[in-house]
Amino acid sequence: MRSLPYFFLVTDIGFVLYWLLTLFHFIPLHYAFKDYENPILVAWNWSFFPLDILISITGFISLALYRRNNRNWESFAFCSLLLTFCAGLMALSFWIVRKDFDIMWWGANLFLLIYPCFFLKSMFTLRGRS
Repeated sequence: MRSLPYFFLVTDIGFVLYWLLTLFHFIPLHYAFKDYENPILVAWNWSFFPLDILISITGFISLALYRRNNRNWESFAFCSLLLTFCAGLMALSFWIVRKDFDIMWWGANLFLLIYPCFFLKSMFTLRGRS
C-alpha cells in the first residue's frame, strides 16, 4: 500500500490536467482520439467529467486523511479505486465497440483499469482485519 499515494497523485492530478486541457482546447488534434471534434464524441467524452472529477476528489480526500492518520482514508481510497476501474472499463468498452485502437488512449485507459485491481485486493484484506 506504500505506492498507492503515488498512483493516486498521478491519476488525480492527471485527470484534473486532462480536463483543464480539454476545457481550453489545448490538446493538439494529432494527439486526440479519432473523430475528436464530432459532437457526439465530444458529448461522450464530457460524460466522463463528473466521474473523473469524483475520482480525483475521493483520491485527494483519501490522501489528506491518510496523512492525518485518519482510518476513513480507506473508504475514500476504496471508492476512488473502484471508480477508476469503472472509468477505464467504460472507455475501453467504447473503443472495443467502435473497433478503434489508438495506443495512447488504450494505454491510459488500461492503466485506469488495471492498477486499481492490485490495490482493491489489498483494501479487502485491510477491511477484513478491522
